[in-house]
Amino acid sequence: MSQDELGEKSLTLSQVKETLETIGEENLDQFQRRTLDYVNKFVKVEPDKAEELVAVLVKEYELDEAEAVQVVNCVPETVDELRVFLAGGRKIVEMKKLEKIVALLAENRILK
Repeated sequence: MSQDELGEKSLTLSQVKETLETIGEENLDQFQRRTLDYVNKFVKVEPDKAEELVAVLVKEYELDEAEAVQVVNCVPETVDELRVFLAGGRKIVEMKKLEKIVALLAENRILK
């Protein structure tokens, strides 16, 4: 007897928005509509850029995927704000890297 394994993947708000929009608002249930409303209000990066940013943060800046997703979701504007997302980590990130991350996020932020 085989057991099916379900995987878990962290998604950015932008990716959630894109997924729900592909389903079509008329096909969403109440919970999904509320979720779409929420992500429309709080999304800060375009979906294609969000995935790229997570990959860059993981590969080049050595963040965990979960940390990278939260950073992309919130797009901190200062090094101090960024440190909040990294405070629980086991590693210390150099100030130059933190500044580069903030600059990278600023380049990709959606202006509202």
